[in-house]
Amino acid sequence: MIWLIRRVARFLGAASKHFRSASPEHLLTARCGEMEAYFYLRSLGYRIVAKNYRSARDHGEIDIIGWDEGVLCFVEVKTHSKLGMVPPEIAVDAEKKSHIRSVARRYGRHLRTDQPPTCRFDVVSVVLGEEGREPTIRLHKGAFSWKSVDFARSGFYRQQRHSS
Repeated sequence: MIWLIRRVARFLGAASKHFRSASPEHLLTARCGEMEAYFYLRSLGYRIVAKNYRSARDHGEIDIIGWDEGVLCFVEVKTHSKLGMVPPEIAVDAEKKSHIRSVARRYGRHLRTDQPPTCRFDVVSVVLGEEGREPTIRLHKGAFSWKSVDFARSGFYRQQRHSS
C-alpha cells in the first residue's frame, strides 16, 4: 500500500510543476526530497512520529523524527535536484547541527518517559535527478552527535554509538 501512496504523491508533485506556485523552486525541491526520505525511512522500518517539527523558542526545525529499533532518530533531509560536485549532506554545517540539537532537546522535554531514550542524529541525502527516474537516496546513521557543552551538562539523552 505504501508504494501506491508514494506513486500518487510523486505524480501529484510532478503535476504541480506545470502550474504556477507561490513557493520558490528550492522549497518545492526540499518538500519533494522530504517526501522521498519519508517513504525511504518507512521502507527501512522507521516508525515516523513527527515531520517538520518546530519549537517556539528555537530557530529551525527537524525534518523527520522517528524510531528505528528503539532508538529515537532526529533526521535532517538535504535534497539536490540533480547530482553535482558536492553531495547534499555537506550542507549540514555546524550552525545547522546546533539548531537541530536545540530543537531535539526541546522535543525530548515533552516526552513522557521514565528513562530518556537513546537518540541518534541521522542525515538523509536525496538527489532527485531526471523526472521519471528514481531518486538517489543515502542514509547516514549517526551523522553527528550531541557534542556540545550544554547537552553534555543536561544529561538528558544517551547517545547511541553507531559505526557506519
